[in-house]
Amino acid sequence: MEENKEKKTVQFNIIKNDPTDGHKGFGTGVLNLENVTPVFVDVEEKTAFVDVGAMHAKSKVEKGIKFFKEKEVVPNGKPYWLVWVTIERNEEGPYYYGVAACELVVDRSIRRGYKSLPEHVNRMDKSMKGHVIVDHMDEPSKRVLAEFLKQQEGGLWERSSDKLKKDLGCLV
Repeated sequence: MEENKEKKTVQFNIIKNDPTDGHKGFGTGVLNLENVTPVFVDVEEKTAFVDVGAMHAKSKVEKGIKFFKEKEVVPNGKPYWLVWVTIERNEEGPYYYGVAACELVVDRSIRRGYKSLPEHVNRMDKSMKGHVIVDHMDEPSKRVLAEFLKQQEGGLWERSSDKLKKDLGCLV
């Protein structure tokens, strides 16, 4: 007789605050998204906005859209950048720690879109690890993102790395 064996899957618990606070190690290894913010750049409108719904693929850009892995599915789609922005704190205060952009194309008229889910997950992870990945963005979108990040209060931009500023075209 052959036994039916269930496959074990790895699961992440998404939690808020320090997972080890008061629990002596319980919960270590969980994914903490407290300091990650999804920022959309609308390429055509040259605007940027935060939509936390993107954390679960339920942003206003993504709602009602069936996504495909092939860009050819949306030849007339509207381009966006979804930028994962991670904030950390040092002795001087909070700053932009990781910034990683991924492409998104949406055609509302046919309710279809393009995105690479593995790319989105990997870029969020890279942002959380302090990487800056914006070199593949078009120059006008980089400027929109830079201006949006500069406008946030609390000196975040001023305390951020020269690499971020340079990669967004703000340091020559």
